[in-house]
Formats: sequence, C-alpha cells, structure tokens
Amino acid sequence: MDPRYYPEQVERAAQGYWDEHKSFEAIEDAGREKFYCLSMFPYPSGRLHMGHVRNYTIGDVIARYQRMQGKNVLQPMGWDAFGLPAENAAIENKVPPARWTYENIDYMRVQLKRLGFGYDWVRELATCKPEYYRWEQWLFTRLFKKGLVYKKTAAVNWCASCQTVLANEQVVNGRCWRCDGVVERIEIPQWFMKISEYADELLAQLDCLEGWPERVVTMQRNWIGRSEGVEIVFAVKGRDDSLKVFTTRPDTLLGATYMAVAPEHPLAVAAAEQDPAVAKFIEHCRNIAVSEAVLETMEKVGIATAWQAVHPITGDKLPIWIANFVLMAYGEGAIMAVPAHDHRDHGFAKKYRLPIKQVIFPADGSDISIDEAAYLDSGVVKNSGVFDGLTSEQAFDAIADVLEREQRGARQVHFRLRDWGVSRQRYWGAPIPIINCPKCGALPVPEDDLPVVLPEDIAFDGVGSPLKKMPEFYQTQCPQCGGDAERETDTFDTFIESSWYYARYCSRDNGSAMLDERAAYWLPVDQYVGGIEHAILHLLYARFYHKLMRDEGLVDCDEPFTNLLTQGMVLKDGVKMSKSRGNTVDPQALIEQYGADTARLFITFASPPKQSLEWSDEAVAGANRFLRRLWSLAYEHKKSSQRVNAANAQPPLDLAAIAPAQAEAYREVHSLLRQANYDFQKYQFNTVVSAGMKILNILSALSTHVAAADDRSDSMDVSVRIINEGLEILLKLLSPIVPHITHILWRELGFAGELLDAGWPQPDAKALARDTIEIVVQVNGKLRGRISVPAGADKERVEQIALADDNVARHVGEKQVKKVIVVPKRLINIVT
Repeated sequence: MDPRYYPEQVERAAQGYWDEHKSFEAIEDAGREKFYCLSMFPYPSGRLHMGHVRNYTIGDVIARYQRMQGKNVLQPMGWDAFGLPAENAAIENKVPPARWTYENIDYMRVQLKRLGFGYDWVRELATCKPEYYRWEQWLFTRLFKKGLVYKKTAAVNWCASCQTVLANEQVVNGRCWRCDGVVERIEIPQWFMKISEYADELLAQLDCLEGWPERVVTMQRNWIGRSEGVEIVFAVKGRDDSLKVFTTRPDTLLGATYMAVAPEHPLAVAAAEQDPAVAKFIEHCRNIAVSEAVLETMEKVGIATAWQAVHPITGDKLPIWIANFVLMAYGEGAIMAVPAHDHRDHGFAKKYRLPIKQVIFPADGSDISIDEAAYLDSGVVKNSGVFDGLTSEQAFDAIADVLEREQRGARQVHFRLRDWGVSRQRYWGAPIPIINCPKCGALPVPEDDLPVVLPEDIAFDGVGSPLKKMPEFYQTQCPQCGGDAERETDTFDTFIESSWYYARYCSRDNGSAMLDERAAYWLPVDQYVGGIEHAILHLLYARFYHKLMRDEGLVDCDEPFTNLLTQGMVLKDGVKMSKSRGNTVDPQALIEQYGADTARLFITFASPPKQSLEWSDEAVAGANRFLRRLWSLAYEHKKSSQRVNAANAQPPLDLAAIAPAQAEAYREVHSLLRQANYDFQKYQFNTVVSAGMKILNILSALSTHVAAADDRSDSMDVSVRIINEGLEILLKLLSPIVPHITHILWRELGFAGELLDAGWPQPDAKALARDTIEIVVQVNGKLRGRISVPAGADKERVEQIALADDNVARHVGEKQVKKVIVVPKRLINIVT
C-alpha cells in the first residue's frame, strides 16, 4: 500500500474492478426487494456542468446506500437527445444534428464514468435512435385508433424568413432571435394528445404521491386547475351567433360592463372586414408570442368593435372589445369583463375609460374603494337587483339557477389544463407516424412499417425543416387506398421522449415490444431525482403517458415515480452558476486536480440535497484533505495491524475491562454511527459526512497512541482493534459518497467480501447502553449546566441532581421554583 493518496490511480483501479466484475448490471430477481433509482437524464449538450454533477451524485449515493441495505438496485443512464440546441449547433458548426449529438454523447459518457457513478450501462439508451422512438410512434398509432389524439389548427409563432415555428423564448421584441425577421402569429394544423381526458385522475392521484415535495404537488394541482363555475351565453345584438364564457364567479355577473374576444375569434374577424383600424390591430397581434406566461406580463391593449353583447339577466348592451390578452385556445376565446372584481379587467377598463360597477362588498360592512384596484374577495351582493343581500356563495347558486332555467347558462367543471400539442415543425425529432391521403384523410402508419426513420445524413441550413424538401421521405402510398399520399413532416415534441424513458430502461433490449414483464418487476421508480424546474411539464406529461401505457396494458401501476427529490441549485457568489455570468466551474478541471471522490464529497457535505449549494474553493480543498487523512490513517493502521497479528480475529471487546478513554472512544464511534444511520435514511448526507469526520478524528487520536507505543501491549492491542472496527464502519458509511477510496482501502485492509455488498453497519447496542447519561440543565430556558445522572433515574431524582449543581443553584438563588420540565434523557428546564 502506498503511503500517499493518488486519486487518479485509486479511481482508475476501482472503476476497472467494477467494469471487470460487471458490478452494476442489474438482473431481475423475484426473491429480492427491488429499488429503482433514477436521475433525470441529460441533454447531450457537450459537457457536464456542476448541476449535472450534483444531481447525479445525489442519485448515486442513494442507489449505493440502498444496495448496501440488501436491495436489488437498478440505476440506468441515457440521453434526452432530440431538441432545438442540436439544430442551432448544426447551423453554427455546419454539421448534421445527429453527428453533433452522437459526438457529445460519447464525450459526456466518459465524463460520467470518470465520476464513478454506478450505472448499468448495458441499459443505456438515446432517444434519437429509431429502436427507441419506434415505440412511441407505435403507441401514437394506437392512441389514434382510440381517439386520444387529434389534429386541429392552433396559433404558433412563425418566422417567414426562416420558414419555421419559434418557441416563445426565441421571440425577442416581436422578432426572430436568429434572423431578426418579424415574427407573426399564424394558425396551422397540429397534433394534440387528449391529456384533458385524464385531468380528473391526474388531479385525484396527486393525493397518493406522499413521497413528492408538497411544493411540486401544489404546482401540478394549480396547473391542472380544476374549477367549478357556470358557462354563460351572451347573445350578440344583430347577429345569430353568441358568446360563451366560463366564470367561477357568477356572483359578479351583474358587474360585467364589457366583453372581450381573442384577435382570432370569428367576431373579431368579422369586425376586421368592416373596420380597417380593427384589421390593423389584429395584424399587430399576430406578431405577439402566444404563451400564457408572456401574455401575463405584457401590456394589455385592445380595440372596440361595433358589436354589442346582450346581458343574459338584465338585457343591458355590453360593448365587445378585441383584446390581446384573450387566448383563442382557452375556452371559446371570449371573456366577460368585471373590472370591479378582476385586476386585469380593472386595468383595462381604467385604460380605456370603461364603466366599473361594484357588486360585491365586504361581509363585515366595512368600506372598500375600487378606484385604484379591484376588490377580489367574496362578500355580500349589492347593485344586483333581486340578488341583493345574498352572500357570494348564495348568489352563485341563485344566479346559476336562473341561467339554467332560462337556458342561458349551465353549471360546469372546467380545467385549466389544455390538451398537449405534440407537433413541432422542426427536423431534429421523432417523425409523427401519420400518412395524409387526399382521399382517405389522415391515417396511422401501419405497425409493420414502423419505425418511420428520421434521415440523419442531411444538409441543415436552418431554413425550414429538411424533411419538407425530401420527396424521398414524405412521398409514400396510402395504406388504405394505395394512392399517392404524403407522410407527416412534423416531429414530436421532445417531451414525448422524456415521458416514458424510465420504463424503456426496464426492457431496453426488447426489439419486439415497447415493454415486457421486466417493467412489472422494476416499476414504479422508487426514487426519482431532478430539478424543481421540471415540476410541471415533464413530471405531468410523464404521469399522463404512464397512464396511457397502463391503459394499453404495458404497465400495471398508476404512477411512474413513488418518491421525488428535487435538488437545490449550485451557486457561486450567491447566484446560480451560468455561462452568461462567467461564474461556472468546470467539473473536468476539478476532477483532474482533486479526483472524483473529492468532488462527490464536497457536493454531499456542502449542503443538504434539497437546498442550494454555495461553491467554495476552500471547502473543496478541505474535502480533499479529509480523504488524505483517511488514507493516511488506513496506511498507519495496516502497519499496526501487522504488528499485533490481525486485530479483528479476536473475541468481542469487554468495555468494562478496558481503559475508560478507549471505552469512551468505542461508544462515541457507535453513537455517531447511530445518528448517521438516521440521517442517511432522511438523505441528509451532509450530516452523515460530518459524523464520518468525527469518527475519523476519534480513530486518529487512537492511532497516535498506537504509534507512540514502543512495544506491543494489551492497551495497544485494544486501540488497534477499536481502530479496525471503526475503519470498517467508516468505510461502509462513506462508501456511497466516496466509493473509489473506500473500495481500495477496504481491500487493502483485508476486510471480507465486496464492499458494495458488505451490508450496512449497525451500532453495537451494548456500546450505546450507558450507566450514566448527560443531561442539559436550563434555568428559565437558558443553558446553565450539564449533569450526569443514572441512566434509569426518574424525574424526581433528575430534579434533585440538577438543583444540587453549583452553577444551577446560583442562578436559581432565592427565587421560587414554579415548575420543572424534564425531557427524558435530554434536558431539564427549571422555571422560577
């Protein structure tokens, strides 16, 4: 054994051993409890960043810990390989997206292996491979036949010069981020999946996700957004059509003073034909990004039309406006505006000097002004005719009853959740398996013709999708009539690929089925690890897709992820690491300087997993010093063990027969182990490392005593034995966190078996049993002393000993003791 710690040599040797023995290849075993640990797979952008390293370190620590608990652990890795960045890189570097992606995968795989993560690489997958996306195409065709997918027109951001659809983030001040061309909002046919059909179930089963952070559950609950309300029909004066609006506050109906419709609404289009100003306004709105988040923050503008709506109860005429904040995709593209009781409507009414009529007042009779802001709370109804004096709750039912009786409205349950638009007018994605026939319409690609393979060897200039320029791709025959037809040239939203990858890992090598019986063994995922930024879209889509697979008979559980851990961000100088801020740390450079174990130790020790981690160069160096101390102690112990002839081959220690200092050291090691075991169960890895550091200090002190001894003695033998057992505990305890150094030291010190499967250490119950215990003494809540009491002392005896303590007696003095609070085995508080 070398007296110095060389991380590169140690880590190369450990990883070589694991590769040779296929240590992390998971095999289904019905006789063992399984544990499926999964970290969200990365996009192959080229290099790992510290956020990746933290995420995957946390997952690997959990997986290794569960394995040492005796469980059959699966921890796979793959690549979320489709997406826009590859297209951007292709334009910049003049290489096909596929080539850029595969080169990045090869590089990042080496980086992941260098960090020693215990992945089952046999199950590695990349979502851009036909053998992967073939099965999502297959399921899509099944859903098509079930009526769970459909095509309709929807608004998108369109750059005419690039001939492509842009994400909202790519629209900068109404212009294309790449060519600076004007972006317009157009409607084009797109494919949708009916996630709304599963809205009730997605909402209800949030209550079953007890292992998920409450914050994530709340975010999903709000996104699904179940609301009970009334759909109200407003007639349009002089026209046969009407406006339908949904409101959760029918109690405010008598406060409606105007209506607003989306720029794409048929009424808006009709108004534009009659008024050039309206037409100009609608054209302006076409250059606005369409996301709800963007519209929330943008300036609210509108224009009046010549149309008027008829109030369904009063018969009053309400002006109809066209407003940029009304989305055609939500409801029927129309709202009733109640400016006295809605912030957005209030601001719009103030801007355009529209009437503001208050109909809800505080129930306690207090005055409230709506001059500067809307009054949003429930209360008592006024200015509403026959409904005056009712509470908001009573008015809800009373007004709904009237509307239903006169067939001008109906109670309904609405969801904020909208169907999932899965079409992307891009190249680098999985082709949507649909054939469009001029005679037969849209038809699914026959199963025998799957996968529809995306051509990879293409010239990519960023102007439109190459698929639209490749007759050899899109020209085909109709599977129904045999006539000329065209393939769909849109590709899937990349959230499709990430919505089921966790399941495919279970059946990675099955070329004839999407999933097989192995999925029933491994699923659901026991522990999922990833960032809070995925709380809604990815996690919600994955839950939906899992239910689709369940209903297709592919999986037999309702939810994909039993437990979810959302790790905190990595910060430097108080802000998130990012290239734009210039405050990133290259993981590769860190590993080359200190080794992977140092990186892993710093990440686990610097902060609990769920909290943000502040980068510190000094703390990284400190983590490295700890590992060097551990190596040095093991080296010295190996020499000492040789002097005393295998200390671990002797009978158990009799703590009563050894020196008090040695007995105390032994007890302290096992007490720290007990606390560390509790913290590991809670995934509080930072305090586990802290316990390991304290154990190392105890063992190092004993090692100094051994080294100072000239000749072998019984006392020296005892110290060596305590160090030996302490190192066995410490190496097991730290193995999930710093697996390389612990693996090598385990073998160097001659401990039996493979450390990965050595079993988790348990504290010695005898060592934890003490004749006396230390109790903290407080006077009026302030620490005033510590006392030793017999372990079995009752409350009265503890009180006597506490009051007899000199320092406690001084602070009590002549004051009357009102009460004494005893927390058994921990604390006593004397209240005067």
